[in-house]
Order: sequence, then structure tokens, then C-alpha cells
Amino acid sequence: MTMLTTLEKEIRQNLKHNLVVNMWDGGLFGMALGFASFGTILPLFVASMTDSALLIGLVPAIHAVGWQFPQLFMAQHVSRLRTYKRTVLLTTIHERVPFLGLALTALLMPVIGSKIALVLTFLLLIWQGLGGGFTANTWTSLISKIMPPDSRGTFFGFQASLANLTLSGAAIGAGYLLDYLDSPFNFALCFLIAAAFFGLSWLAMAQTREPEDTEKVIPETETHFWGHASAILGRDANFRWFLGARFLSQFAVMGFSFYIIYALRRFGMDTITAGFLTATLTISQTVANASMGWLGDRLGHRAMMILGAVAVFASSILAWSATSLAWFYPIFLLTGLANVAIWTNSLSMTVDFGTEVDRPMYIGLSQTLTAPATILAPILGGWIVDLAGFQPTFIISTVLSVGLFAILLFFVKEPRKIKA
Repeated sequence: MTMLTTLEKEIRQNLKHNLVVNMWDGGLFGMALGFASFGTILPLFVASMTDSALLIGLVPAIHAVGWQFPQLFMAQHVSRLRTYKRTVLLTTIHERVPFLGLALTALLMPVIGSKIALVLTFLLLIWQGLGGGFTANTWTSLISKIMPPDSRGTFFGFQASLANLTLSGAAIGAGYLLDYLDSPFNFALCFLIAAAFFGLSWLAMAQTREPEDTEKVIPETETHFWGHASAILGRDANFRWFLGARFLSQFAVMGFSFYIIYALRRFGMDTITAGFLTATLTISQTVANASMGWLGDRLGHRAMMILGAVAVFASSILAWSATSLAWFYPIFLLTGLANVAIWTNSLSMTVDFGTEVDRPMYIGLSQTLTAPATILAPILGGWIVDLAGFQPTFIISTVLSVGLFAILLFFVKEPRKIKA
């Protein structure tokens, strides 16, 4: 029987407490996002100021790239920390406070005009996105430290499921607020409520008990972050294949962004059906986050990512060959499974690479090097749709999903098994 270190004993003693407070953090964070969703509320707010489809489409892209891109640049600093919580609490303020700025911008829009409000909105969105990105590596390192290796995937999955549930409920409330109040005061109230829940989420996370890692070996000389990154990329072939799979996955799912538009234009979908399809996607992701996180801890997160590649293939094939709106229910169910595999299980697998010192660098490389694909894939997909139509986009997604499946099956190995 393996003897636990002093750090591991403290982690397990505080495990129940940390599970509870961080699940509260996730649930409250999801509630906040429901009132200021990057997929619905914020694009609608931008659409109230401009007709530009490009600017409206940039809203979720800024958030995604802002979250991913800075993580590598934080890795070297994070790898030298013996405790992470203080840094997380300080940096995450920058992904929460901008929502107060958005509320103020909405309130002042009748005075400052839509053009100035639009500029301020995008400055605040960039601030928020980068705030999340500079927080993400430290937060992931914190959770990976306070959760035992055999429970990380389960925690990430259940927290994401809870966040999905609260987000869905809050989004319904936000919809009623937008309908009940006049613009822009309806948006201002939504952003104020979001800021309040972000504050409560921060307070919940602040209750996390994190023991200091006095056993962690930190090199006396601090190397440049790129030197450390280059060393990891040079020696860890398995991680390089994993990065390739993550990069390719963004292009394999590029057809997902156009399912709703295709259903609308090809089959005349009404708003009620759109609501049911959105619910199908949300429920699918909620169930998949919990189940695939738990299964990933037991069967391996690589196996879940392989299942995700199969779901991408099946979803794309069905979209390509759909003959009625009824086909889109299994399409959206499979989309939910694929999204969870590519994001939640991928995150859980990333933290299994390397040692405690190396982990922040692995997290940073995994996110920052994927960021270009995250922004380019939807642009490429939109260009193909405009040039050749929806079905060629779905066909390309189908082909790329086969490549993703092959890389995960034949070249990527489960990092926990290699360590063992």
C-alpha cells in the first residue's frame, strides 16, 4: 500500500469541504453566465448597437481566445508557486468586474450614443476575456492540486454539469427580463445581476482550503518560459500528439456552429423548435459532463476523447444527410457529447501530464497553442458556407473527425498509464 505524503493527507482531509465550496463556485458562476451569456445575451446587446454580423460573431470568439491565449505566458510564474489560491482570487477579479462596466455602459448608452457604447463594450469584453485567460492556468493548477488524481475528471464534469443547469435556468430568467424591460435598461439589469452572482461565486471559491506544498522542488534559477516549453515539447512525444489532436478537434467541429442556421434556412425551423433543440444540447452536455468525467477517471480520458471523435463523425454525417428537422435532435445530442469530450475530458487529461512543477506549463501549452485554431476554425467554416454551402462544411468536418479518431487511437497514450 502506497504511503500518503503530508500534503496528500491534508488534501484528503479537506476534500469534502473543497468539493462543496467549489461546486458552489461553479453553480454561482454558471448562474452569472446565464444572465450575461456569450452565446445569447451579449451578442444581443451588441446587435442592439450594430448590424455587423462580424462584430456580433466576435463576441464568443473574444471570450474563447481570451481564455486560451494567455495561459502559456502565466505557466512559468504558476509553476513556481507553492500555493495558488491567492493568485486565483486576485486575477479572477479581472474576469468579473467588467460586467459592472457593461452594466454602466448599457445605462449610459442613451447619453453617450451607440458608437461609443460599442467601443466600450468590446474593450470590456477583451478585458474580461484576458482576465479569464490569466486566471485559468492558476485555477486549473489549484483544482488539480486539491482534488486527488482519481477524482479530478469527476469534479470537472460535475462542476460543469451544475454550471450548465444554473446557466440554463438563469438564461430563462434573463429572457423574461429582456422582454419585460425596455432596452438598454434590460441589459443593464442582466449585467448587474450577473456581477452580483460573480461576486458570490468569488466568495465561495475564497473558502477553498489549500495546504502549502513545501515538498515541491522549485529550481533556484528561473528559466525563460519558452525554454521550459520547448524542453517539454522536445521530450514528450505523447503530449505533442495530444496537442495535435486538440488543434485538429477545433476544425473537426467547425460545422457545429452552423447547425441552427442550416435548420432555419433548409427546413424553415421555428423559434419553438429552436428552443427544444437548444434544450437538447444543454441536457446532453449536462448529463455527458457528469457521466464522461466519472468514466474518464475510471476508463481514461483518452477513451472519452475517442468517443467524442466518434460523436463528431456521427453528428456531421447526420447533418450532411438530414432530410427533416427531426434529424436535428440526435444531431444536437451527439454535439453535446462531442463538446464535453473535447473540452471537459481534454482539460482533465491535460493535468495528468508532467509533474507538479511542469503541470502549469502543460496546461498553458495545451490552451495557448490551441487558440489559433479556436479563432480560425469558425472563420474557415463560415467562408466555406458562403462559398460552397453548408453540406461541404459538414463533409469536411466528417473527414477531419476520422483524422482526429486515428490520432487519438493510434498515437495518443493515456498519460496516467505511462506514469504508472
